[in-house]
Amino acid sequence: MAQHNETGHWGEELACEKLITDGYAICQRNFRIGHYELDIIAMKGNRIVFVEVKTRTNLNSDPIEAIDNKKILRMVRAANTYVTTFDIPHEVQFDIITIVGTPDNYTLEHIPDAFMAPLTTR
Repeated sequence: MAQHNETGHWGEELACEKLITDGYAICQRNFRIGHYELDIIAMKGNRIVFVEVKTRTNLNSDPIEAIDNKKILRMVRAANTYVTTFDIPHEVQFDIITIVGTPDNYTLEHIPDAFMAPLTTR
């Protein structure tokens, strides 16, 4: 497995542990719909939560910078497809989890309800 894939897998494992600790129920991981992928799909209360995980090993890198408008639109389109395909009746929430560091020394930040879906996804 390529190093960036191993880093991503490690980050997603940490993110799942954090979500479970915070009372989320993990429904799916790495769910693909067409050209889109959703890192983590979880439930908390009456909400279905779509979580984007960004992991970086470079301490000088800010992983939140990788979540631009294009990434948000792709995530929203994937979530919309998921919700309509599976007829999900719950409110939708978008969270971001960032992880910076190595397995021996890292920081994890969870941003619940990080953004609202734009009114248009064009």
